[in-house]
Amino acid sequence: MTILGIDPGTATTGFGVIRKIKKRKTKSEKNSLECLGYGVIKTNPSLKPEERLKKLHFEILKLLRKYKPKVMAIEKLYFFKNLKTAMPVSEARGVILLAAARKKIKIQQFTPLEVKMGICGYGRAEKQQIQKMIKDLLDLDKIPKPDDAADALAIAIYCSNSIKPSKRAGLFVR
Repeated sequence: MTILGIDPGTATTGFGVIRKIKKRKTKSEKNSLECLGYGVIKTNPSLKPEERLKKLHFEILKLLRKYKPKVMAIEKLYFFKNLKTAMPVSEARGVILLAAARKKIKIQQFTPLEVKMGICGYGRAEKQQIQKMIKDLLDLDKIPKPDDAADALAIAIYCSNSIKPSKRAGLFVR
């Protein structure tokens, strides 16, 4: 199963794509994770807000076509310190969610606290701890950069561990 993790933003949106695969080890099966790609989508601050959102939507659609994920995992906004930044992030989330909905991709939303707890076992884990765990869990040569891409991979990893296949094909339950 392919999962696209998203750390939304208007200026920079992080993405990380993983595949959950089953590997045979002796007589039991073990799930394993493979990193298919990660990076960021950047928009030019000199563009009008609607143009930035249009570019973000277009780039998300390209990712959906390229990787064909079964699930999109996206960071949920649950707390903000500054309304000035919360509104653009909410708008970015909107166009991202629209792209997934139009492609009929299952959407899972998680708070940063849930992701940190699931990856490191501690909801207040530092970025460096999370990034080291991502590197280890995905068997990467180096810590993924930039931070937004690493955050998106963490969201995808957490999602892979929190959903179970349903007995009915194509459905996932949390």
